[in-house]
Amino acid sequence: MKVKTLKIGDLTARIPLIQGGMGVGISLSSLAGTVAKCGGIGVISTAQIGYREPDFYSNTLQANLRAINSEMKKAREIAHGGIIGFNIMVALNHYKEQVMEAVKAGADVIISGAGLPVKLPEYIGESNVKIAPIVSGEKAVKVILKYWHKYYGRTADFIVIEGPKAGGHLGFSKDEIIKYNSNLNFDDEVKKIKRVVMEYENLYGEHIPLILAGGIESKDDVQHAFDLEMDGIQVASKFVTTVECDGDIRYKNAYVSSNKEDITIVKSPVGMPGRAIMNSFMEKVIKGEKFPPSKCLRCLKNCNPKEIDYCITERLIAAAKGDIENALLFCGAKAYIQKDISTVKNVIDELF
Repeated sequence: MKVKTLKIGDLTARIPLIQGGMGVGISLSSLAGTVAKCGGIGVISTAQIGYREPDFYSNTLQANLRAINSEMKKAREIAHGGIIGFNIMVALNHYKEQVMEAVKAGADVIISGAGLPVKLPEYIGESNVKIAPIVSGEKAVKVILKYWHKYYGRTADFIVIEGPKAGGHLGFSKDEIIKYNSNLNFDDEVKKIKRVVMEYENLYGEHIPLILAGGIESKDDVQHAFDLEMDGIQVASKFVTTVECDGDIRYKNAYVSSNKEDITIVKSPVGMPGRAIMNSFMEKVIKGEKFPPSKCLRCLKNCNPKEIDYCITERLIAAAKGDIENALLFCGAKAYIQKDISTVKNVIDELF
């Protein structure tokens, strides 16, 4: 495979790869910095990024904003001039504040999903930060690009197309995920998205790079993305089982020891479907047990602590810390394929 560079405005990544943002605490400075050093684009997740700060539970917002800066600083030291960005979820209560802090911290790119990032251009102001929405269908990309054009006179710097085999929260209904896993090909939706994007390329006279994400595990998957005329790929789960990943070794080993049948679609407390590894905690949730939060941090806009089965922040922090049986173990559809702890460099070599 001939490896081409990924150009996003005045940024050039030697490898056409973006490392997916994984929160809480899975993709921080170590993973993002190393991916950038190896020629890709490293991405830090801001989802409860300050969970290790001493005042996290008493001063959550400031702890998170502080950690955005400290993780970026550490990533820069590792990256040696590579490209570093942030993944910031629209669903966060303090989305605007986190975007503005990421800009101050010197982000090269900001990628935003878990909702429609219609006001992202406003929040980055006059900065040169490159911005991209994560979309899973034609309808979403139409809404976002139309809004950005109408209200900000600009378009996306690049777009991440996340398919139904991705990990974590998914932009599909459970029925859609089942259909795509059986008889529907997501390629048709990718082509529809591409046609919409081409309209804005023509309107603005500039190329908008498209990045394919979701279940990319092998060189064949990468080649398939290029056959669809994608400019690059986004990979997340495959980087979990690397030495450089910021998660606990026990979280990494949960991937290594998993089998295909262990990976399932679960319902998150905010009603969105997600993909995770089955464990004793999730078995209890499925049976109807409820786990009230010990302290609500008001992290997500659409979360009512009185109605949820469990606190997603608590359970993702448990995963990052290695408390595997009490955690929510988000993963991609092909995470079970990973059978050893590797390195970022080896993962990139395998893919390209």
